[in-house]
Amino acid sequence: MREEFGFKEDFLFGTRTVIEAIRAGRSIDKILLRSGLNNELFGELYQLIKENNIPFQYVPVEKINRVTRKNHQGVLAFISPVDFFRIEDILPQIYEKGEDPLLLVLDQVTDVRNFGAIVRSAECAGVHAVIIPEKGAARIGSDAVKTSAGALNILPVCRTGNLNTTVDFLKNSGIKVVAATEKAAQIYTDTDLSGPLAIVMGSEDTGISDKLLRSSDLLAKIPILGKIQSLNVSVAASLMVYEAVRQRNLTQG
Repeated sequence: MREEFGFKEDFLFGTRTVIEAIRAGRSIDKILLRSGLNNELFGELYQLIKENNIPFQYVPVEKINRVTRKNHQGVLAFISPVDFFRIEDILPQIYEKGEDPLLLVLDQVTDVRNFGAIVRSAECAGVHAVIIPEKGAARIGSDAVKTSAGALNILPVCRTGNLNTTVDFLKNSGIKVVAATEKAAQIYTDTDLSGPLAIVMGSEDTGISDKLLRSSDLLAKIPILGKIQSLNVSVAASLMVYEAVRQRNLTQG
């Protein structure tokens, strides 16, 4: 494996090999396909990719060659060390237990170590699931698992093709959606984070998309009193989640 390119986790290559991996139920993080690839076997692979909602990307062959120069046939699949879930399947289970869902939605959080640290804090705080987009999210490999201190093996990670659609689903399921953003007028400790809740966090550079901000029920900000104008997103997520835990404990008490 080519650690110098950041690919420490397992990968598979070759059209037939990847087809069989999908059929065997292997958890695949992402598939790279050589631009212009088009043959009968590729058609079979493409159909399986679409049927199983596996993220994929067309790339120049040089990008695949940087990972492996073996006979990849223009097909490279990264095998995820964790399984992915659907929030539509997880949410009813939470309600059936008589618990108020506590969810974390990550929009455009692409740094692997930040993602791992967020999941670690979320698991410690009792978050039920983390929701990420299929595209524009940190790729979950060995670095993410290590940074999460194993939390990625415990806390369900749910992938979705469209975060906006998923947020609408959450709202229709009785969940309050609160976005953490510096654009908010209200401080997070003064924001109602009790009850069924989904907290939306964005990346440090681009933040949360405007559409998600408009879809959120409430906006909350963490005050910045120093000269540096932003917190690390993993720290910000921890503050938001544990404030929700604090408010829940007050309500239950």
